[in-house]
Amino acid sequence: MSFQNPLPVRLKEARKKAKLSQKGLGVRIGMDESSASSRMNQYEKGKHAPDVQTLKLIADELGVPLNYFFCEDDLSAKLALAISKLSEKHKNQLVDIIEKIQLDEN
Repeated sequence: MSFQNPLPVRLKEARKKAKLSQKGLGVRIGMDESSASSRMNQYEKGKHAPDVQTLKLIADELGVPLNYFFCEDDLSAKLALAISKLSEKHKNQLVDIIEKIQLDEN
């Protein structure tokens, strides 16, 4: 079974949802205007991957958690986005709920 890198797909989805061009996103995270579009294009095509520090800048600019880019399926990505928007209190409550569900399944 082949594995497809989720990063390019997630990056493109988040950028489009934010209504930013590749160049616009690159410039907003500090890339040189002359290379921003081509670098972001290479990331979205999977030809190159940004280092984690750059990816964190991208995540922050797009309003998504860093782990969103690594989710292997759409449901996990949707959960990552939803969880990132919760308060710490609600995140802890969610962990408690999940742990209870896991105990009930065993």
